[in-house]
Amino acid sequence: MQTIADIVITNARVMTMDEDNPRCEALAIAGNRILAVGSVAEIADFKGSATRIVDAKGASVLPGFNESHLHIFGGSVGLSQLSLFKLQGFDALKAALLDYAAAHPGLHLLVGQYASYAILSNDERLTRHHLDSIIPERPVLLFASDHHTAWANTAALEAAGILYGADVGVGNEIVMGTDGRATGELREANAIRPVASLSETEGREGLGVGTGGEPESVTQAQRAADIAILQRGLDYCASLGITSIQNMDGNLYQLEMIEEIEETAGLPVRVRVPFHMKNFMDLSALEERAVVWRERFRSDRLKSDFVKMFVDGVTESGTAFFIEDYATQPGWRGEPLFTQEHFNRVAVAADALGMQIAVHAIGDGAVREALDGYAAAIRENGSRDSRHRIEHIEVVHPDDIPRFAELGTVASMQPVHSPGSAGLPLEPYLRDIGEERWAYAFAWRMLKDAGARIVFATDWPVSPLDPLLCIREAMVRKVWKQGLPDQRLTLEETLAAYTSESAWVEFMEDRKGKLKPGYLADVVVLSADIEAVEPQSIHEIRALVTVCDGKVTWDADAARSGGPMQ
Repeated sequence: MQTIADIVITNARVMTMDEDNPRCEALAIAGNRILAVGSVAEIADFKGSATRIVDAKGASVLPGFNESHLHIFGGSVGLSQLSLFKLQGFDALKAALLDYAAAHPGLHLLVGQYASYAILSNDERLTRHHLDSIIPERPVLLFASDHHTAWANTAALEAAGILYGADVGVGNEIVMGTDGRATGELREANAIRPVASLSETEGREGLGVGTGGEPESVTQAQRAADIAILQRGLDYCASLGITSIQNMDGNLYQLEMIEEIEETAGLPVRVRVPFHMKNFMDLSALEERAVVWRERFRSDRLKSDFVKMFVDGVTESGTAFFIEDYATQPGWRGEPLFTQEHFNRVAVAADALGMQIAVHAIGDGAVREALDGYAAAIRENGSRDSRHRIEHIEVVHPDDIPRFAELGTVASMQPVHSPGSAGLPLEPYLRDIGEERWAYAFAWRMLKDAGARIVFATDWPVSPLDPLLCIREAMVRKVWKQGLPDQRLTLEETLAAYTSESAWVEFMEDRKGKLKPGYLADVVVLSADIEAVEPQSIHEIRALVTVCDGKVTWDADAARSGGPMQ
């Protein structure tokens, strides 16, 4: 007796990402698996009286998007905060802040997201004095889009106890003025956390990335509020066609809240969470925490099976680590968060435990340090299918480009981070790295042509989460100067970096990332044929229906009418 489908998606232009069967017109889902793919007529045979029919009306159907690098807790919190995305000029900032403050009179801390380093101008840096002139009496904190820098007003600095500075550790800085007081600019997590902790969440969303540790105390009401915040963020992911997320900061607090959501409401997306290894932690933490978490959280819905590390910061704040000096700061190359010897020890130990490693590395010095550490792991432990990753790779030295393929290192990159893309200004980034490095910045095409495997993501909340905007930017990026290499990827390459390759990087290529019989039923139905739309307009396409694990987790029509997803 033939199995009857729970869901049939028909009249579609299905891009399966399966090399053996790349195109079809329809597919059938039974339970949480793809039952069949084929022509409209072939799939019609799987319909029954209770089958839900989704008519794609000639639009694209793809494997669900796999966001391979984001920060789910911080992004979820940011959904209710002030967005300064693309905002430019003091008058515009003043209007936005005053409107937000008036609309939220009870907030302990007014928080803005996506502030440009050049929000005032290319030449004037934001200070507490600018913010004081807008809102002097209530604490204000504005995050740069990369979340490695923030700006606070005097009220916030006083409330946090850092107006006169503080020891925030290597690689972090409270920028001080000639008057002996903080200017308001805070660089990296240790400097930002005292102010962020003034918020309603008391900064709990930043602990995974900042310390890798747990909240000191959380009331039942606070935990319930945090779960509600996470649920909203996870639902938002589903609304964009995302069916899997790979979180890039982690602690047990987040894992247990996500586990509770799975056990109660059910997760609308699959979640992967790392153990976050900091430079002050003992190697024993890998066995005592990372391995224990791996054994506890190991389902296809929620798992913790890799180690995340930071080697440097970001270019605009001077905390990225380069091989040669910053063009704008002679004598300064940045300072790595791990010495090479220390990083090697961690890489060798994590690799010996069978853990995948993902390393934040922005500058070419940090990228080289990560590659050298992975090479050390191979020398000590022997070669294995580790799929170790480097996150961001904003600048890579040309000598290191072929090493990605040689070492089997994955390039995990964000097309929406390239200056001039997705509303980001060109400066001060281009000045900081200097023209000699432009050709090797955000070098997606160079790395791919050299044999590196690439996965794409947004690093939300650093950039807007929409995968279709990210796909657009990978395809339409303009060179900064005539004669520079064209780093764009094709639509097929970019979609693979968001689906099949992102499944491969988390060792799930045998059951996810493609639309083929027997694979997990993670599917997105788009509002248009993505192959027929001009690349410049791809970001206008929307996710109409998202299916994760065989369940409809987003239905645009139902959302508009206020009805249930399924």
